[in-house]
Amino acid sequence: MVTTGGAAHSPGLTELLAGHRPQGPTETADHERVRHLTGAADAWDRGTPLHFTASALIVHPPTRRVLLRWHVRQQAWLQVGGHGDPGETRPLDIALREGLEETGLTDLTPWPDAALVHLALVHLAVVPVPASPAEPAHEHADLRFLLATGTPERARPENPAAPLEWLTIAEARQRTTEENLRETLDRAGRLLDAPA
Repeated sequence: MVTTGGAAHSPGLTELLAGHRPQGPTETADHERVRHLTGAADAWDRGTPLHFTASALIVHPPTRRVLLRWHVRQQAWLQVGGHGDPGETRPLDIALREGLEETGLTDLTPWPDAALVHLALVHLAVVPVPASPAEPAHEHADLRFLLATGTPERARPENPAAPLEWLTIAEARQRTTEENLRETLDRAGRLLDAPA
């Protein structure tokens, strides 16, 4: 298991989705649609028309800010994340690795409770991905986690074309063009507002 801040247990797809409670009709439909993929050998294979990805909205709870990254291909401000590397099958591990690679933050940990990592899965969203010269149009079944950092000032973009910005929830909602990310942001905002 790859972690930056450490998690007691990183559940696999079946366990993670069994413990997740979808919110609203869109996520409920997406959840039903992807459940059959959990036991498939190609669930993470980017060559299939619908496959899993894992991402994370990085939060700094003391300041109630979130970190967004500019994605050149999508031409949008989004959360960090991406595809599993060969052999990777645990969504949280993938989100942690991607978070480290894309931000340089070495203290990322599942939030709001690292001991209950299933709570870190905040949103499941099936997202359409347009065709590119390298691949046809397809869909990502994106498993979105919340990861916290205590060192926001150490965030560094992995390259100059992928800048990072710390934003309030309201600023992030305005910055992104993706309605599904606005839903993720709203869920994070409710957790940030909750009493400790």
